[in-house]
Amino acid sequence: MESKTITKTESFLKKKYRWIIALIMAIFISISLLNANNDSATFDEVAHIPAGYSYLTQNDMRLNPEHPPLIKDISAFPLLFLNLNFDTVQKFWTEDINGQWDAGRSLLYQSGNDPDKIIFWSRVPIVIISVLLGLFIFRWTKRTAGIITGLAALTFYCFNPNILGHNHYVTTDIGIAAFLTFSFYYFLKFIRKPSWKNVFVGGIFLGLFHLAKFSSIIALPIYGLILLTYPLFCKIENRNSRFEIFFRYLGKGLVAFSISIIIIWVVYAFNMYKMPQEEISRSINYYFSTQDSNTKSVLTNQTLMWLNENTITRPLSMYGLGVSMVFKRVAGGNGAYFLGEVSSTAFGAYFPTVFLIKETIPFLFLILFTLFFTLYQVMERIPWNKNFWKISWNRISHFMRTSLFQYSIFGFIILYSYLSITGNLNIGLRHLFPIFPFMFILIAKKLSDFIKSRSSKSAATFKIIFLIVTLWIVAESLINYPYYMSYFNQSVGGSKNGYNYVTDSNADWGQDMKRLRTWINNYNKCFSDISDKECTKNSDCTKSASLFNHNNCSQFRNTINTTNNPRINKIRVDYFGGSDIFRYIGKDRAILWWDSKRPIEPGWYAISVNFRQGSIYSKEKTEDDSYRWLLDYEPVAQVGTSILIYYVPEK
Repeated sequence: MESKTITKTESFLKKKYRWIIALIMAIFISISLLNANNDSATFDEVAHIPAGYSYLTQNDMRLNPEHPPLIKDISAFPLLFLNLNFDTVQKFWTEDINGQWDAGRSLLYQSGNDPDKIIFWSRVPIVIISVLLGLFIFRWTKRTAGIITGLAALTFYCFNPNILGHNHYVTTDIGIAAFLTFSFYYFLKFIRKPSWKNVFVGGIFLGLFHLAKFSSIIALPIYGLILLTYPLFCKIENRNSRFEIFFRYLGKGLVAFSISIIIIWVVYAFNMYKMPQEEISRSINYYFSTQDSNTKSVLTNQTLMWLNENTITRPLSMYGLGVSMVFKRVAGGNGAYFLGEVSSTAFGAYFPTVFLIKETIPFLFLILFTLFFTLYQVMERIPWNKNFWKISWNRISHFMRTSLFQYSIFGFIILYSYLSITGNLNIGLRHLFPIFPFMFILIAKKLSDFIKSRSSKSAATFKIIFLIVTLWIVAESLINYPYYMSYFNQSVGGSKNGYNYVTDSNADWGQDMKRLRTWINNYNKCFSDISDKECTKNSDCTKSASLFNHNNCSQFRNTINTTNNPRINKIRVDYFGGSDIFRYIGKDRAILWWDSKRPIEPGWYAISVNFRQGSIYSKEKTEDDSYRWLLDYEPVAQVGTSILIYYVPEK
């Protein structure tokens, strides 16, 4: 009976899989657009949004050259229809070198534009890219292992809290994951069938991949290794020698790489053809001075300057500048809070630990299960006898030919993870996004292989188990709406407690400023003596309080640690993010604060957990210039997950 039920379920899924995909994507898109509207501007978006807009309207890349233009171009396209004011006579454009932050504040908050509209519409293309990636993951997995396996991979992707947490922000993280997946697929297609059509398509997507994020360079060793080793194992047809096949692959691979360089040149040329040569030289000299004692910096300057001298090679100079800036930043590190420490030097345990506490527990179970199954498969195929060292060449060749898909993407996961762990940039799990699509595909495939290796009765039992685990993943994601960027699993106490372990884009990127405004208004409505009549006179109050009835107040009070504090007329704000504090909290209500500001005043405080943790645990700060005094007070409330509210009474 159990087996028949499973068979009927599989038959239903295969027949109705398009409707199931539509349902999954409808939920995915709805959550993404809601968060795109409700999350306030994150820290990096203030730089990325004006940069993309300036590329399309000014054809000048002086802003944010540290990231390639493709994702920013796509994101900025809807802004062309909003008739925005972008003042290019200001200092950030005429004098500053890479004045991206001032440009962002000007475009969003100082030029008469609607920042919420700009932020939302620039996020919509990122959501679209994430949708295309999800559909592509299904398509690739379906072709590899069937419809049901494809649905599993799509579910893992669409209900992954970390993907949902970042798939609506104007950054390159989802973009690199998407274009790496597209590029890898067409590269493997070229490897299996090195036709000229696949050479050109593969070259185009390789170029787009490099235009998504400079970390794409990490994939080149894997591409090169596959390109050079596969001809040694592939089947020989038409009396060709293996020597001829090797050089045919090598030659066509170089053609594909050349096409990718042309794609990079074309996109850069379009984005910067109005940029003065002198402006590029200024940037090169600023970031890589000839007076630097570092020989690499001087050599970089000379190379980029040489490329900048010629109109034809100038776009490659700008591309090289961006790549060089990334390497320089990685070498310099980035200050980060992690497990009670603050350091600009990377923690070796950072990415493994963050992955373990930010992935859902059921998905971690599936990863562990598939790793054990893969190890079992490997051990089972090894002849544990006197022939151990005599594994035939034919067996190796067969494995390399038939397992190209699995060993290539698994190899990339291992390499990228190793480089991330040993690198010097610990600013968020999002930097592992390039391996996420492969992880979803590979796990779904290995689960399918495991079920196929079981007897019918055993397979039916495991199908039920895997279905329950998958539904657990879905439920875990839906329950934690809308706090996906700051998601942490139950092993560390959930999303509200994750900041105690790690911050930055894992927990606090500035996403809760709108929620802070709403919280203040709701607090004043529920806890102060202000009347409904008085509330209608206050525009800030009516934005949220007008719809806030007594039942809402009852629920709201349950989230507050104390009810004995006064109305919030003034609040001291230390906010980490991309929003304008005065715009959302009010010029008459918000007071800018920071950790070393003294004396400590009685009253209300709203402190971003990123600043709180970084200040309290920094060894460079003393008691008099840190937030350690906050440890004497219990937070009144937690807004979203990233802002803590304190009340300091009169002493």
